[in-house]
Amino acid sequence: MIKVGITVGDINGIGIEVILKALNDPNVYANSIPIIYGSSKVISAHKKAINLPDFQYLVIKDVSEAKPKKVNLINCWEEDVQVVLGEKNANGGVYALKSLEAAAADLKDQKIDVLVTAPINKDCVRDAGFEFPGHTEYLANISGTNEVLMFMVAEGLRVGVVTGHIPLRKVAESITKEAVEHKLRLMIKSLQEDFLIQKPKIAVLGLNPHAGDRGTLGNEEMDIINPVILKLRDEGELVYGSYSSDGFFGSSNLKNFDAILSMYHDQGLTGFKSISFDEGVNFTAGLSIVRTSPDHGTAYDIAGKGIASERSFRNAYFLACDVHDKRLIYKEMNINPLKKQAVTT
Repeated sequence: MIKVGITVGDINGIGIEVILKALNDPNVYANSIPIIYGSSKVISAHKKAINLPDFQYLVIKDVSEAKPKKVNLINCWEEDVQVVLGEKNANGGVYALKSLEAAAADLKDQKIDVLVTAPINKDCVRDAGFEFPGHTEYLANISGTNEVLMFMVAEGLRVGVVTGHIPLRKVAESITKEAVEHKLRLMIKSLQEDFLIQKPKIAVLGLNPHAGDRGTLGNEEMDIINPVILKLRDEGELVYGSYSSDGFFGSSNLKNFDAILSMYHDQGLTGFKSISFDEGVNFTAGLSIVRTSPDHGTAYDIAGKGIASERSFRNAYFLACDVHDKRLIYKEMNINPLKKQAVTT
């Protein structure tokens, strides 16, 4: 049984609502044990707001007490906290951080197997003392690595980014041969180990409009991106491009690839969310730990109204479990060549 740690995110947003709705799915309990890091008082406030009076959970003090077939809850704070659904305020950051820190500590100590994080508001957690741009950078720090890739996943669509949470004006200077090659190699490794795709086929997007139009609209494709693609192709990797991003996501060519590497955050995520909003998952590839999250934010405008979709969070939960299992299979495949042959043929 996979022990799945769940952070509550911003207590004034939709995070807890989508958690509760997702955990109403009986399939959750087939091979996993959900453990929420939060507060029974805050959970009760959300249950009342979205009219889920029958949702039950077991309060535990430690992961070792977690029970199968039940929602388990660890109280990360005891004080009364005012929940103001739909309001961006200090409490949203303070208690999101308490939840994250408690769950991350247990993840690091291997008390839980995977982590699924509900959305935070970056302004609120920064005001609460959070020194990182987001979950990805925080978890990379506690796991002792900077070798990470933001990987958006939905059905057969997988999109990674070279540059993540940085200002747009800094993107061009951050696109180097080293950065593009590094992210491509991380992507290939993740597709093999986390998704069991032995020989992944990857599309690489250009940085400039029309992928630079042969230098007319920029030289980054000819000078930086394309040489890296050719280098990996010479090594036998199935890497293609660079493609113009404006037409790629709407073309039939999209289905010919196992993953897409975009150059910056909004270039990749705009196309991804246009196709799979409410379904997609943010997976942090490259970590020794497994972490996923829904692809949406705190959505203050609909918080407490009972209309938030739980599909993305539920998919994040199942993907975390799936990656956990596939990593074990991959490890066994490399120990036992006969098993590798059975899986790949």
